[in-house]
Amino acid sequence: MRKPNVAFICVHNSCRSQIAEALGKKLAADVFESYSAGTETKPQINQDAVRLMKAVHGIDMEQTQYSKLLSELPAIDVVVTMGCNVQCPMLPCNHREDWGLDDPTGQPDEVFLDTIQRIEEKVLDLKARLAQG
Repeated sequence: MRKPNVAFICVHNSCRSQIAEALGKKLAADVFESYSAGTETKPQINQDAVRLMKAVHGIDMEQTQYSKLLSELPAIDVVVTMGCNVQCPMLPCNHREDWGLDDPTGQPDEVFLDTIQRIEEKVLDLKARLAQG
């Protein structure tokens, strides 16, 4: 049986959704495939997110990920919006949920670290729910 495809979505696909994709690949690859995308893209992933993900989780997001548009995704089973109230009607899925996370861009490291921790908890919760079927 094919693993479900999960897409983490926010406007620019440069921070929260990229963190979620990286943590999904690290923590839940046995249960689901992780993707991220946005309705717009940025030329590079948020550098604070890159630096702190490397420090906390040993993941170099710039080596494995890039900012993508919704149109670049494969067929998606689960859509997770990050809290930017983005409606993605052109992205059909079986399940949709919003994680209600504020964008830490421009904030101190403590805010980024809290966001990374919250995303990690939510990825693990999603993994547990999807593993149960």
